Amino acid sequence: MTMVSRFAASLAFWTMAVSAALIAIASLRFLALGVSASMDFVAHNLSGNALMLYMHIGIAPLALALMPFQFMTRLRACRPKLHRWMGRCYVAAILVSGLAGLQLAFHTTAGPFAATGFALLAVLWMLTTGIAVVFVLQRQIERHRAWMLRSAALTFAAVTLRVYLGSSMAAGLDFAIAYPLIAWLCWVPNAIVMEVYLQFVRPERSRLASATA
Repeated sequence: MTMVSRFAASLAFWTMAVSAALIAIASLRFLALGVSASMDFVAHNLSGNALMLYMHIGIAPLALALMPFQFMTRLRACRPKLHRWMGRCYVAAILVSGLAGLQLAFHTTAGPFAATGFALLAVLWMLTTGIAVVFVLQRQIERHRAWMLRSAALTFAAVTLRVYLGSSMAAGLDFAIAYPLIAWLCWVPNAIVMEVYLQFVRPERSRLASATA
């Protein structure tokens, strides 16, 4: 890897890590402000669906905050036990918040198009993470890392969703039109970019890692 490519990779990683940390912290603003004031577009779940709402918005930020640590080579090499425990917490957070997110998807007021987008995100988020767990239990480390990268791309949807929401509001777009599109835009491009990376940027590792059997 050249010096330029190392710098680019480092810049991309730290941009991702910092933005993930900031969004994870910002996502907990409902603790101080309340859901109605801080997340009015999901506040309708407070009536009859509050448990699932709090499971998702309270635990998903943990997965987002832990995600960058899974790819820190020095931490993995020097503190393998810490890496494993943080990985277990990451997986548990995705299982809980993913199941809650799946249930919330079918209670959205944004229509079936948005519901399908968020439901698929929840299913694929849990599926990619689950496959990564299977491979690490089988000691197939390269496959495990590839699927953890796929999981991370979907975890990062929490960041891209807010980028698109903020951009649409700044552009004055109708929320009723923009939000259903964002339900797909927040994760599909992430997944595509990661797949391109796995298949073409590091093909020597990822040709094998892309298989699930």
